Amino acid sequence: MSELSQKELEVFTSKARADKAINSLKGILLGINLDKQINEKEINELKKWVENHYSLIDRNPFKEFMTIISETVSNNISATETIEDLFWLCQKYENDNYYYNAVTTDLQTLQGICHGILADGIINEKEVRDLEKWLEQNTHLSTYYPYDEIRSLMLSIISDGIIEEEEILILKAYLNQFVNIESKEIAKQIDKETANINISGHCTSDPNIEFDGKTFCVTGILKSGNRSELESLISDLGGIPTKTVSKKTDYLIVGDNGNPAWAFACYGRKVEKALEMRKSGHQICLVHEFDFMDVVEDFK
Repeated sequence: MSELSQKELEVFTSKARADKAINSLKGILLGINLDKQINEKEINELKKWVENHYSLIDRNPFKEFMTIISETVSNNISATETIEDLFWLCQKYENDNYYYNAVTTDLQTLQGICHGILADGIINEKEVRDLEKWLEQNTHLSTYYPYDEIRSLMLSIISDGIIEEEEILILKAYLNQFVNIESKEIAKQIDKETANINISGHCTSDPNIEFDGKTFCVTGILKSGNRSELESLISDLGGIPTKTVSKKTDYLIVGDNGNPAWAFACYGRKVEKALEMRKSGHQICLVHEFDFMDVVEDFK
């Protein structure tokens, strides 16, 4: 691409890039402030993040962001006050027309929240519980990546009311997939701490399933019957059963494997393919067998 056309492209996409950056920054601020304790590492991560978006400096409110963060670091202004000022700027910017739709905006905010939580390399119990509250308040993101994956993992963590260190490490490893930590020191620390954590996918929690004209595929060993019976049930309800996962697949039903967290590392190519499709933006919904049967009962 020529230098001129590259510049033209940057001008053409500047609004979209600015909106995405603001959505992410809003999430980062929310994530940093979840535990109401803001430290120097988190402020430094904010500073590095804004510096890496310097190309947007001519678009409001990035000039204000840079000024506020620079003054905080140089003049020892309260970190809490800084977060409040920055968040106010984000909300002010939201009054303009957004390039992205509401779902995309909220997904970008979610990614920012994950970034904010990991900004200092530490996840505490309050951050875990407040993240779960945010997820619960934004169930309109169900079926979208990575909302389903994060929410299902969160539900498995808090299901017994006790948040253990091993669960914190799993969450840290999982969120690290969606975040690009600017501080090399903290990024290296997180990678080291989670090096031995095995991350596997998770099914949609509380899925909203439609049958009429929708395509279903089944994988894994079922406990509620055999595949033929399940496929016949899908057909009776107006769905279309298939043997393979493709871009036309709306739902992949994952057979129960006895794991309450619904992890499916033991399953093969269908789940792996579905996960890769979700990461690339396809809205295939992974549904646990028992959740699917609950929905079927409701239909009956």
